[in-house]
Amino acid sequence: MKIVTAEQMRKIDSECIKLGKPVKVLMENAGKAVAEATRDFLGDIKKQNIICLVGGGNNGGDGLVAARYLAGWGAKVVVYLCSPRSAADANLKLVKAKKITCVDAKADKALKKFDALLNGATCVIDGLLGTGKMRPLEGLFKQVLEKVNTAKQERQLKVVAIDLPSGMNADTGALDPACPAADLTVTLAMPKMGLYRFPGAERTGEVIIADIGIPEKLADDVKFELLTPDWAAANLPQRPLNSNKGTFGRVLISAGSINYIGAAYLACSGAARVGAGLVTLATAASLLPIIASKLAEATYLPLPESRPGIVAGAGAEIVHQGCGQYNAYLVGCGLGQNPATVECLSSLLSKENLPPLIIDADALNILSRLPDWSRKIPDDSILTPHPGEMARLTGLTIEEIQSDRAAIALQFATKWQKTIVLKGAFTVIAAQDGRCRISPFANAGLASAGTGDVLAGVIAGIKAQGLDSFDAAALGVYLHAAAGDKIRDELGDTGMIASDLLPALPLVIKQLRSRG
Repeated sequence: MKIVTAEQMRKIDSECIKLGKPVKVLMENAGKAVAEATRDFLGDIKKQNIICLVGGGNNGGDGLVAARYLAGWGAKVVVYLCSPRSAADANLKLVKAKKITCVDAKADKALKKFDALLNGATCVIDGLLGTGKMRPLEGLFKQVLEKVNTAKQERQLKVVAIDLPSGMNADTGALDPACPAADLTVTLAMPKMGLYRFPGAERTGEVIIADIGIPEKLADDVKFELLTPDWAAANLPQRPLNSNKGTFGRVLISAGSINYIGAAYLACSGAARVGAGLVTLATAASLLPIIASKLAEATYLPLPESRPGIVAGAGAEIVHQGCGQYNAYLVGCGLGQNPATVECLSSLLSKENLPPLIIDADALNILSRLPDWSRKIPDDSILTPHPGEMARLTGLTIEEIQSDRAAIALQFATKWQKTIVLKGAFTVIAAQDGRCRISPFANAGLASAGTGDVLAGVIAGIKAQGLDSFDAAALGVYLHAAAGDKIRDELGDTGMIASDLLPALPLVIKQLRSRG
């Protein structure tokens, strides 16, 4: 599913109308979708007192349609008109014909009636601005939304936003101070880029994408895409009955050091838990007894040491000699940056005939020091930096990278001709050919040590099963994040640890396969 800017959405709307879909049909579909999502979100609709805040544009028209449906299902609904609408407005006529109370805000002195309505409301539907041009909220809109925010802080008032919360920039996620904190955002036709950028993402609540009848083909030229369960299910590697461990790929992983032993366990387990047939860990020989006691299913390639727990430079040749039998090679998790490790990795990455590379953590930091590094590794390599590592690779500041994550990831994916996974909330996966996918997940529970090691292992495990680098990276990101959400739903987002993700990964895959 494509992610669009406000201007792209306007063009798509226009093209849809040219194809014969009238505005009134799209508005009817949109309003009904908002009403259905609101009903599902609130529960027993007959117990709800709902205020529909209606502006003057199409967003307000969607709100009028939603009000009509909600009232028809038994909710007590009041339409609060914050902008004048034409007396000929068909949707306003239908609302009045249904005997739904309409209050003209301009006739509501000091907003006293609104205060009374708000005091008894269980839900407010924000149909004021939508994806219209961002402008500072002032006057009536500002006063109304500030009152909504105050009421929400004081009690269990729910807020549903149509398309996106009013006062939020559809492209950048920038916020007006009065922008309401929605519990649910029903975005219409296609998700908007600002929904997946901060600070706006903190005000959207749950995001639902409503089909209103606009053909997806109209967005074929849009380069940003949202990862969805349907996409993930369709791209899972097949599991034929007539198979053996070689069928599902062999993963070689260089990971771990004396200070970061657990990283090797997490990365190897991540690869195994997404179905890789064989996982081999190449690490400092003295670490093997410790790791093997925890990681029984892996095989091992002991490497010489410069000192206990630190791989020596000679390890590069040993890994290179053995790597030809593997379908994916993950390097970096917990390796450290000891000079001997730097020597080993620098030598190894300069060699030819390596399996497809997944480069993470310390390997990225070492890579950033090598002159002209992007030309020295294969184009099908996958880089998995967090913002700090991306800053070291690019020479930009973390603030510059975070200011427009998707654009930055795509810029350097095409420059370096590599697949980039820019980690963090709403992880970005960018390909060298200009494609870019964004994860819909943001989970504070994943902000803990080791979760990145699991992700790198997951991507390597998927890559080994035959997907191209871009699809393997995107599917790995989806599975990892979905596992995180599964654990968060059970435990909460405080105290989740990286190893919690491991048993959840097969369950997520099972759920995706059951989608049929």
